[in-house]
Amino acid sequence: MFIQTESTPNPATLKFLPGQSVLEMGTADFPTPDTAGSSPLATRLFAVDGVTGVFFGTDFVTVTKADSIEWDHIKPALLGAIMEHFQSGQPVMGEGHEASSGHAAHDGEDGEIVGQIKELLDSRVRPAVAQDGGDITFHGFDRGVVYLHMQGACAGCPSSTLTLKMGIENLLRHYIPEVTEVRPVA
Repeated sequence: MFIQTESTPNPATLKFLPGQSVLEMGTADFPTPDTAGSSPLATRLFAVDGVTGVFFGTDFVTVTKADSIEWDHIKPALLGAIMEHFQSGQPVMGEGHEASSGHAAHDGEDGEIVGQIKELLDSRVRPAVAQDGGDITFHGFDRGVVYLHMQGACAGCPSSTLTLKMGIENLLRHYIPEVTEVRPVA
């Protein structure tokens, strides 16, 4: 098994491409070791000293490390953990735990606008962000403000504010006049 790695815009996050499916569909975000219990692979990755976050896409795994750790010191252990996991035949996600399709539900009078926002995110934003090892999902819409949740390489990325404001906000405002601003949520 050959696992490729790619850098991401976030220097604390590295993207691993195992050359096979990681999740059938959706994404799974594990921002802390406490959240990894539903995934044997995430648990295995958090066992490597210095790992602070794990994120799964359909064909990739991103790992975020502590600033005090160098990639040269933990990358071999991470490659080994990913390889061992896929060779073991264990599932990526534990029994009864599903990957997230992403967007939060929205009930209310803005349903049509929210549908347009989600459609633009799915068709224009999320595929590009997945290339960088992350995901951005709809969290809410209130009085012209779109709230987005950033995951994987996007969470904590130095360029994420610029991406949100100059990229995503401009895109949404261009196609949907009711959108006035985009804000991240934790």
